[in-house]
Amino acid sequence: MKLGIVGSGMIVHDLLPVFVELPEITLAAIYGREKSLAKLEDLQHQYNIQKVHTDFSAFLNDDTIDTVYVALPNHLHFEYTKRALEHGKHVICEKPFTSNAKELQILVDLAKEKDLFLLEAITNQYIKNFLEIKKRVGRLGKIKIVEANYSQYSSRYDAFKAGNILPAFNREMSGGALMDLNIYNIHFVVGLFGAPKDVFYYANIEKGIDTSGILAMDYGDFKAVCIGSKDSKAPISANVQGDAGTIHVNGTVSVCDSFEFLPNNGEDEHVDVKDSEHRMYDEFAAFARIITEQDKEEMLRRLDHSLVVMDVVTKAKATAGLVFLADEK
Repeated sequence: MKLGIVGSGMIVHDLLPVFVELPEITLAAIYGREKSLAKLEDLQHQYNIQKVHTDFSAFLNDDTIDTVYVALPNHLHFEYTKRALEHGKHVICEKPFTSNAKELQILVDLAKEKDLFLLEAITNQYIKNFLEIKKRVGRLGKIKIVEANYSQYSSRYDAFKAGNILPAFNREMSGGALMDLNIYNIHFVVGLFGAPKDVFYYANIEKGIDTSGILAMDYGDFKAVCIGSKDSKAPISANVQGDAGTIHVNGTVSVCDSFEFLPNNGEDEHVDVKDSEHRMYDEFAAFARIITEQDKEEMLRRLDHSLVVMDVVTKAKATAGLVFLADEK
């Protein structure tokens, strides 16, 4: 896979070291704005990236790139992914895929029309510990309660309160707690149990954006609660509770660092089956395989999951009266 990276923010800096472990991925190019050229060139030299582009059209017309990784602020995911698909590139787009379900459906339809691969970069769906949780959920008996809490006081919240609206809290840039933190919880629950019957989001909204909130998902026989907060902190964990036992995830479900399998009858077990300490290793190893082997069945399965997640997000926003600029177009 010959990868072209769009963006040079924190997530890109987090990702680049993983490619040392993935020789099947060639870093063909990186794109950013002209004012970020010095940063781009530093990354080029540090990580052996073949080319630097500051013109997006030139980047898209670069024949050495077959796959584009979109790592830009949330509100730009749709536009940049769409343009890459229109130029015949496969696309891996950072979470959250888009600002709403309508945008994602347009991208899915376009990828199918162009016979291209389209995937969402969402760590927890590929991490080995999460896959092990999926194997063990059936041993918990009848599921009763699922709870995931990702509450992390944002370093940008003080600035937000003072009137300095940064991307993380900007409704025009599709920011907020739901899209930044709670999205991991939604992926976790949907990845285990599929689409809920009903969704309601109880959001704490300041200046038009959710700084924290509780998402309730009704699965009929059981209920799930997803908590995401950028205005307060709490111990981060998740629990899947059944009448025959519980799975307790240590830390955020974005990483699934390890978990405890706690049967009602039997010995408790600590589980950690990571392949790599880097949280993004498994997803990019999977992306390289899916695209190189042209595994369309797997791509479509992953897209179906992402569509469900974005439908949950769209419904949640509607119940909370949360409207992004992208929703008004």
